[in-house]
Amino acid sequence: MSGVPGGICAIILAAGEGTRLRPLTERVPKALCPVGNVPLLERALDRVAGLGFTGPNRVAVNACYLGEQVVRQVGDRAYLSVEPGSPLGTAGGVANLRDWIDGRGVLVGNADAYLADPQAPPGPDIAALLAGWDGRTVRLLGQPITDPDEPYGFDGHRFAGFSLLPWSCVRDLPVEPAELVRAVWRPAEAAGELTVVPFSGTYLDTGTPADYLAANLHAAGGGNLVDPTAAVSGRCTRAVVGAGAEVHGTVRDCVVWPGAVVAAGERLTGAIRVGHELTVTVGDPLA
Repeated sequence: MSGVPGGICAIILAAGEGTRLRPLTERVPKALCPVGNVPLLERALDRVAGLGFTGPNRVAVNACYLGEQVVRQVGDRAYLSVEPGSPLGTAGGVANLRDWIDGRGVLVGNADAYLADPQAPPGPDIAALLAGWDGRTVRLLGQPITDPDEPYGFDGHRFAGFSLLPWSCVRDLPVEPAELVRAVWRPAEAAGELTVVPFSGTYLDTGTPADYLAANLHAAGGGNLVDPTAAVSGRCTRAVVGAGAEVHGTVRDCVVWPGAVVAAGERLTGAIRVGHELTVTVGDPLA
């Protein structure tokens, strides 16, 4: 997408602890967990780059939990905001970047958001969120809620990982732990200043092992996605196998992390394998 408004910057939120993904996130921050053999953070950076947001003047990434890993991953590709102590949450993380934002509108994306649209590449797939924006209202990317009992929706939609905030909603946010849903989105909704922009593709927040596994299998397109450096002498059915991994047993509907090993005689179904022995089983993700 060309012609990105100069008055907008992008922030990728990557500071969270990923407590629901433990024990996976005891070793790696949630933002760096691989989906389709690509770290989630890289997917988010690619998406905003597809909209024209690149470089430390236009893109910021916050970090906290296992933050040194995030810092190494990002390098000099984005402005880094490292939060001391505990994560500040989505609103506090944005507030902590107030001086960097410096009067601009902000496209805010969650690093753990998995989005895929067969009709458009990353970036253009969410371009409608920016199109024709007046710089004053709050916009959320959303998907229709099909379960009438699902709480916390916005105009019949669930949040789908990205929001667009005007400077007027950012400038007074306190630098303290808080979430955008309460600090910005609900007040904007109550004032009639929030719009939901529908996303027609697939969205998963990858916050639980089940959703994380489902995102990986979606990225594999119903087949196997095996890194060229992996060694596979066993059998893979609908599996994602990372760089340097070894699969000598049988895996079905599984993710095998980079460097992980599935020994001969092992049979894994609906699971995530990390290292030689850590296995997180979530059952049948296709059920």
